Amino acid sequence: MTAPRVVATDLDGTIVRSDGTISPRTRSALTAAESAGAMVVIVTGRPPRWLQGIAEETGHRGLAICANGALVYDLHTEQVLESHPLAVADARQLVDDLRAAIPGMAFGVESVDVGFAHEPDYRPRWTTDPDTLVAEIEVLLSAPVAKLLARHEQMGSDELLARARDVVGEQLATLTHSSADGLLEISAAGISKASTLETVCAERGLRAADAVAFGDMPNDLPMLAWAGRSVAVANAHPEVLAVADEVTASNDDDGVALVLERWFPQG
Repeated sequence: MTAPRVVATDLDGTIVRSDGTISPRTRSALTAAESAGAMVVIVTGRPPRWLQGIAEETGHRGLAICANGALVYDLHTEQVLESHPLAVADARQLVDDLRAAIPGMAFGVESVDVGFAHEPDYRPRWTTDPDTLVAEIEVLLSAPVAKLLARHEQMGSDELLARARDVVGEQLATLTHSSADGLLEISAAGISKASTLETVCAERGLRAADAVAFGDMPNDLPMLAWAGRSVAVANAHPEVLAVADEVTASNDDDGVALVLERWFPQG
């Protein structure tokens, strides 16, 4: 592959190290790619509120695709430019079907207006804001959401994803995960990191063949399948390692930088 015109990279587990930082080497590699004319796109499961500081960490002030493709976010203006939400009726149907088939599930949501909110039985794995809305699902689903979150305390994410897909398929929504702790991330049908990245690229006259994509978890699989070249970091989920065109070093060992430096040497 010649030097890519698009560099699409996941954040957590891919360029973000285990200590939560992005190394100077990775930052320099991303900057070199942009300086050479490549479009760098952050493509993440994170919501926009978790992108504060990412522009400074990466040196990148362009676009970010958030919430697994549901939102396009401008890192310079800190504004949501596009939204592809999950409709209220579909979200409520998903909750009813999943709760009936898989007892013990609890739900949360990510939305542009409210941010994160969850049911009383849902146990977040991070410290939440004191003002976080905790309410029954009927209240949480009073408007479309960027992501529906489904958690099960006695099941790993791989098992939960497989069981949930057996229940609801892929016609009503896109189901995926990006962690091992029993959490599903559910988007509108047809919405993924790949679908929104493809749209962003097409708007700029760019194609899959122009792109290299980096990732580590199942929510990256559609993006990796779409891009002209796919790269998994060494710490990636087994499904990602199995399909990537190339496996580089881990997120803690600057794996993304190692690949980018082949095309975009620094200094």
